[in-house]
Amino acid sequence: MRLLLVEDDVELANGLASSLAQAGYEADIAHDGRAAMAACADAGYSLIILDRGLPDMAGLEALRRLRLGAVKTPVLILTARDETQDRVAGLDMGGDDYLAKPFVVAELEARIRALLRRGEPVGATLSFGLVH
Repeated sequence: MRLLLVEDDVELANGLASSLAQAGYEADIAHDGRAAMAACADAGYSLIILDRGLPDMAGLEALRRLRLGAVKTPVLILTARDETQDRVAGLDMGGDDYLAKPFVVAELEARIRALLRRGEPVGATLSFGLVH
């Protein structure tokens, strides 16, 4: 699985990429919002891990632009901002999950697995009713 990790803290990004590699994921790193948007335009990712605090634009602004650009890739917001209103704003902006720093890598990996299990809709229709 190929992931995009959007994190401006180089040390944290490299450490997370290494941990994710050990868990079987290939993680590309973008250190700002513009690089993230360019990466999403050029490659298909199974999941995006997005920091809210980026140097060139707010992470939620990057997320808003990705969603306006029809990027439907699941986004896990990973940030130090952990107030209720921050979590609500992140989810309302189009995030699929929200994890506050500091975090335990095992929980991050579990959340990634949960988001990836959802997958893309396969187009099947389920209906209920009486058949005559």
